[in-house]
Amino acid sequence: MSKTFLAVGECMVEMAPTGQGTFAMGFAGDTLNTAWYARKSLPDDWTVGYLTAVGRDQVSEEMLDFLRSSGVDVGAVRKLDERTVGLYMIQLKDGERSFAYWRSQSAARQLAADSAHLQASLSTANLIYFSGITLAILPEKDRQVFFEALSIARKAGAKTAFDPNLRPRLWENEDVMRKSVTQAAALCDFVMPSFEDELAHFGDATADVSADRYLSAGAGMVVVKNGPEEVICATGQEKHAFQPSPVQNIVDTTAAGDSYNAAFLAEYLTSQSIKASVDAGARLAGTVIQHRGALVDCFEVA
Repeated sequence: MSKTFLAVGECMVEMAPTGQGTFAMGFAGDTLNTAWYARKSLPDDWTVGYLTAVGRDQVSEEMLDFLRSSGVDVGAVRKLDERTVGLYMIQLKDGERSFAYWRSQSAARQLAADSAHLQASLSTANLIYFSGITLAILPEKDRQVFFEALSIARKAGAKTAFDPNLRPRLWENEDVMRKSVTQAAALCDFVMPSFEDELAHFGDATADVSADRYLSAGAGMVVVKNGPEEVICATGQEKHAFQPSPVQNIVDTTAAGDSYNAAFLAEYLTSQSIKASVDAGARLAGTVIQHRGALVDCFEVA
């Protein structure tokens, strides 16, 4: 099996505020953000690919050109007639972001519709990364197709990583969201939630509770991110808490968790060290949130 980090999900057109009352167009999305930062973080002998679906229009082609120029392999991307890519706008207040979305006709909703293509693409990966948003945009039947393909890939030797990234307005209802996220965790070697989401939608009292719940669901390792608070890393055998260094100049928290996941996984795939992986995640995320937009070339600005 080749060294391939394959992210699965939806890449969207991003309209990000410039700070001057205008917006700059780019391309982003939670799993794409992680793929982009993974490409920056992993050694050159790793391939980073992206599995999604796009349209055949100009903006879809521009998106594919962007992915290629970022070093992300697009061999697993399907092109669909009469579909296009989604769009979102970032709005900022005191460094915190909110989003407005236009994605009802997004081609990415069909990324698991072709089960043969899905299984063939996943079979090439050493690590498969996806999120709760990946699951939320899929029709229920395709969600189950995705779970089955994920299970087949794992049996063949692939590792899987999952950020629940709980966004209830994308789901049929919160019960379906919680059930699907728990089902996904059972198929994952790494589950990487943000405690703020888990508190809001699962009612977990502490980050330790979130870690224990995902371990009970069947996750191999749980990494609970918690902003400036301690990161909890737990397996069935051990649990550790790590305090990240404080960040003073927070400008935009967009992609904080996505970049953390990328750096953590990249380090862990190469060193197998939990502490080094936590440090790498915190270092990259801490730099990202000091700049505007989802994709920041921290390897130049740091």
